[in-house]
Amino acid sequence: MDAEPSIATYLGLDLSTQQLKAVVVDDDLAVLHETSVQFDNDLPEFRTYGGFLRNVEDPHVVLVPPLMWVKALDIILDKLRVCDVDFSKVKAISGCAQQHGTVYWSKGSRGRLQRLDPIKFLHEQFATSFSVTYSPVWLDSSTSKECSVLEEIVGGPHKLAEITGSRAYERFSGPQIAKIARTKPGTYCNTERISLVSNFLASLFLGDYAPIDWSDGSGMNLLNIHTKDWDDTLLETCALGLREKLGKPVSSHNDIGPISPYFVERFGFNEECRVIAFTGDNPSSLAGMRLKQGDIACSLGTSDTLFLWLNEPKITTDGHIFCNPIDDQAYMALLCFKNGSLTRERIQNEAAQGCWRIFNELLDSTPRGNFGNFALYFDTQEILPFVIGNYRYNKANDEISRYSSKEVEVRALIEGQFVAKRAHAEDFGFVIGPNTRIVVTGGTSTNKAILQVLADVFNSPVYISETTNSAMMGAAYRAKYGLLRDKCKFDEIVCCLPELTFVCQPYDDAESIYKPMTIRYRKIMDQILKKRSEQKHI
Repeated sequence: MDAEPSIATYLGLDLSTQQLKAVVVDDDLAVLHETSVQFDNDLPEFRTYGGFLRNVEDPHVVLVPPLMWVKALDIILDKLRVCDVDFSKVKAISGCAQQHGTVYWSKGSRGRLQRLDPIKFLHEQFATSFSVTYSPVWLDSSTSKECSVLEEIVGGPHKLAEITGSRAYERFSGPQIAKIARTKPGTYCNTERISLVSNFLASLFLGDYAPIDWSDGSGMNLLNIHTKDWDDTLLETCALGLREKLGKPVSSHNDIGPISPYFVERFGFNEECRVIAFTGDNPSSLAGMRLKQGDIACSLGTSDTLFLWLNEPKITTDGHIFCNPIDDQAYMALLCFKNGSLTRERIQNEAAQGCWRIFNELLDSTPRGNFGNFALYFDTQEILPFVIGNYRYNKANDEISRYSSKEVEVRALIEGQFVAKRAHAEDFGFVIGPNTRIVVTGGTSTNKAILQVLADVFNSPVYISETTNSAMMGAAYRAKYGLLRDKCKFDEIVCCLPELTFVCQPYDDAESIYKPMTIRYRKIMDQILKKRSEQKHI
């Protein structure tokens, strides 16, 4: 006799820059309900544009009122209730949020969290709970001074990256906290607890201060990614008493406690519903795309992004290493390339009359390796590497101003973009193995001709992830995993989901062509960077 199907459901949330999204999935992780709150449209009283406020006097300062996020939670739970969501069936909740933002709880806020009145909205009860009324978020770039100090105190950017997984970044939480402590010492003194956006949201559900998880904590320039604990030198450099204000960090799939009685009484949640640690949106996307050891996730959009599952990362000062949100012994790398689809569209307009069909025909009409022609196109200042401009080379490695054929131009663009990604992935310790899969998302994921080049360059099969909103879905998957992690592995939790869609596999000669091109790319970049350095000193 078949066992009765489980009625358990799981709630996942994603507090991104522009909206708060929520999804309810059943025990097989199929979506039952999904909704969102758009900050600009649904909460116009906060006067955000794009979900944030930019300081008129200093455009480097970008802030968000945390009370807006609280009110968004009020609205989204009411939306789910109107959709007839049975909250009593929710066994676990998890979530994610934009990385690097910081929330400053004023003294007495913990007691307020613990004694919430179920008759009132959340936002009514937290109106005076934040010592910093406007939280700095990831778009804020006003912390250059603090970044320099953090790097200097440990011996330079590479040393800081060895400890925390990244050199000092202006958008990171450590420099943000240091700036608050330096410029507003009284406000900092009146701060009882400092949260990231992710564990701030978790705190509302927990009815107490939720801990920062290891993966989101990796984006602060404060957490030692090897010991999984705060680095005392960095803490002391930022501010006095910071360890107590941050609390003890925990594993990203930790069960941090039962849901607050507020939600039991107001919405009908089961008092046994568990809250699983919330994390950053990037780590949650890794879970949402169901990456396994040896996989690469490649998002091909306005910017191109690589997520890498790493066991032993190499440390560089470009890109980021985070603690892995699924496996406590592993890591993930995040590499962002600014020149993505907009650069591809420019060449499409110039060489293919703005038509992707013609572009793909041109791409397919040239052989792998492009007769030895190789090019790099950086329309805007690139992140990896820190370069701008177009660089075209012929078979003899001479730099030239243009190619004589459109076919060569098109293939040079696509091969150059993907060879660069492979080189930087390898620099972070990624090793292409026999079981490596490339999981692709983003607008360009529908273009099979381009994906074939990706498969060839990485000598690995390419699959498409049909999952939209991967960060939000990753939160729902992690809710179930956090509840059952003592009994099941993450792979076993998500095995009920449809298989990834296979698109293409590399040709047999791909590695013999593109491995040497990856070596060539590094040599070319050394020449470009050396030339730029010499020009600066003239």
